Amino acid sequence: MTGDEVAPEQAQRSAAQPSAGRPLVDRHGRIHRDLRISLTDRCSLRCTYCMPAEGVPWLPGPTLLRTDELIRLARIAVDLGVEEIRLTGGEPLLRPDAVDVVARLTALRSPALPHGPEISLTTNALRLPALAQPLVDAGLTRVNISLDTLRRDRFRELTRRDRLADTLAGIAAADAAGLAPIKINAVAMRGVNEDELVDLVRFASRRGYEMRFIEQMPLDAGHVWSRKAMVTGPEIIETLSAVFALQPVGARGSAPAERWIVDGGPSTVGVIASVTQPFCGACDRIRLTADGQLRSCLFARTETDLRTPLRDGSDDAAIAAAMRRCLEGKLPGHGIDDPRFLQPDRPMSAIGG
Repeated sequence: MTGDEVAPEQAQRSAAQPSAGRPLVDRHGRIHRDLRISLTDRCSLRCTYCMPAEGVPWLPGPTLLRTDELIRLARIAVDLGVEEIRLTGGEPLLRPDAVDVVARLTALRSPALPHGPEISLTTNALRLPALAQPLVDAGLTRVNISLDTLRRDRFRELTRRDRLADTLAGIAAADAAGLAPIKINAVAMRGVNEDELVDLVRFASRRGYEMRFIEQMPLDAGHVWSRKAMVTGPEIIETLSAVFALQPVGARGSAPAERWIVDGGPSTVGVIASVTQPFCGACDRIRLTADGQLRSCLFARTETDLRTPLRDGSDDAAIAAAMRRCLEGKLPGHGIDDPRFLQPDRPMSAIGG
């Protein structure tokens, strides 16, 4: 996956055709400052809403971006105004050089971003006991950790792995390493874990973490998503309001979560209601898959190939132009409520969250 990468980050910058220029703006005027990079499509869990139990068609090794390629694309994006980079998967910490990737991303600079981008990570936490401190030392600033249940039997059923204790140990390791804020993400599912919403908020708030609930989205590998199985954002707030005093935090800007202060603070809870209360009008995110395809939207049906021009010797200006072309086709919204909506061919694990 990593190859024998030794080229410095600036080696392929074209002096005659610099990639810096106008920012990544789509035809609806949205400026894109947040880049999600999938480090791998592989995962150590098999969550039912994301992946099948067996027979996952992994991306072929030669198609995956080598580390120098990944860093070069990230540098071009930073030159174009990207300020935050989130590493995702699959499970990003399964990539053997994940710590080195964080260090090299942290070192990126541009005239508009002299201190470099903010680097964050979404993870299932299984490898954090060993990697939390090295990641912090490399420059990681914060983590989002997936935890859909506090019950061991339910965790085993949902993820098809008996690893709840390891996930909890990873959360504790992230806390001990000083990563903050720690955000705990749970997909709320009817008849599955909706009875744990209050318990999850208590778990997070007692430890100073932010609990975030996510509406289940049509991104599963089996394409069996059902709106009826989804616990909606308003339902989540209604359940929590029966137990906690919730005070709205205020305008969320381009952030996906609407947030509330819990019982006067300092803890907060967030709800990402992508389906019932979409926030597409303020979206500032683009996504790079592990095999070098740029996606303008999580639900996009098309992708822009960046791997081929990278390997064909294209200069930075040509790659920057391809990034801009990707955004030219970005729709005003994801269109889940449109009868013509089609789920993306790739599941979430192959897109990167």
